[in-house]
Amino acid sequence: MKGLSLAVASLLLLCPVGAQKKVSYQKDVKFAVDAIGKQCKGLLKAKKINWKKVTAPLLKESKKCKSHEQHLLLLWRLLARLEDGHASVRPLAKGKGVKLDLPQRTHGPGMFLCRVDDQIYIKNVWGAAKSAGLKPGMELSKVGGKPANKWLENRTAELRDLWSFSTDHQAFFYACHWGLADVAGTRWKVEVKEGKKKRTRTIAFAKTSQTAAGPSFRPKDLSGKRNVFYGKTDGGFGYMHVRRCKNTLPQEVDEALAAIGDVPGMILDFRGNSGGGFDHRALFGRFLPKGVKWSVGSGYASAGQNPYGGPMVVIVDATVRSAGETASGQFLEDGRAYGIGESPTAGMSSQKTTIELPSQLFSLYVSTGSNKQRFAKGKGIEGLGVVPHELVPYAPADLAAEKDTLIARAEALLREFPQKSVRYNPARHGWQASK
Repeated sequence: MKGLSLAVASLLLLCPVGAQKKVSYQKDVKFAVDAIGKQCKGLLKAKKINWKKVTAPLLKESKKCKSHEQHLLLLWRLLARLEDGHASVRPLAKGKGVKLDLPQRTHGPGMFLCRVDDQIYIKNVWGAAKSAGLKPGMELSKVGGKPANKWLENRTAELRDLWSFSTDHQAFFYACHWGLADVAGTRWKVEVKEGKKKRTRTIAFAKTSQTAAGPSFRPKDLSGKRNVFYGKTDGGFGYMHVRRCKNTLPQEVDEALAAIGDVPGMILDFRGNSGGGFDHRALFGRFLPKGVKWSVGSGYASAGQNPYGGPMVVIVDATVRSAGETASGQFLEDGRAYGIGESPTAGMSSQKTTIELPSQLFSLYVSTGSNKQRFAKGKGIEGLGVVPHELVPYAPADLAAEKDTLIARAEALLREFPQKSVRYNPARHGWQASK
């Protein structure tokens, strides 16, 4: 596997720190491989991972570990082969002082990327990229002299050697957002295309957050705080960006629905949702008219003071993780809304267990089965994601005009709703659009 300099260089440069009690790192890794092979057998089979084959090189490397720090890094790389977005190495009492010795990637280029057909485009710009003259909608053709597609492929492989991702699309979307971050002093020489013109620019990284924010451009004048932002689109449709799924989500949606009022259609945008924990039925109930019960899936009943019963479009992509997937997924799986997205959701929604290693330095937190196993005809979410009805890539011209292609598509769908694709029919449950 190429492009692994980040992890490998860090592993080679590490040296023993202080006096450390002698531990059989090889025994720890062998125990981890065997325990994961047994406890995660179902998911390994579903994901078609040859566990013995992919971990064999790391078992050999474990013989060369000379410090707790090297061991910790190797365990993270081991979990990367599990392809489990929730997997993590956690310190036990003896390992609390051991740090993962990796570069501090606190700086970024100030842009997000997306793929349209086989080309890479700039989705958003701010900070360093904006100062360098880059704009949304530009095609990114080269990074450091390499074709952008190849550079991004290598970057994704480098990240996947160290961090665990549940799906290929989760890894790619991570690379297009969080994964662009790097160390202070990083500079990129990039080639961009705007129409037929090619330009070369240098980006001097600045301290910034590369966390995926969700839509490329949200509707103007939205209200809300950290978790839910709401308002209306230019076309007069209700819009909610559900950024996080905290336990107060149903109440926050109540507030949003009251403010939005009577609208001919509703857009629930989950892009960038980092998950959380909340009452799923209570959320769903906010989108059933008063007195209505929906005997599908888990079974739902109308809830809240201002429930909405009209047509709905849900927007997702691979930045939607964990509880964000079960939240958005229930509306699609149980027939309440039509779903669109650049891709399926991340595919990291699972039941977990903890495996303590013999050294008592670390434990491994890993997935053992998929959540919502009734989804996707019994396949669940883990390793697949929630698949929308329709895949919608960004249009570069829309990005250049600072217009979100997926929100525009959602509005078009609400004007002429694809009722045949959605089980819930608003008219049959007493809902009528205002005149």
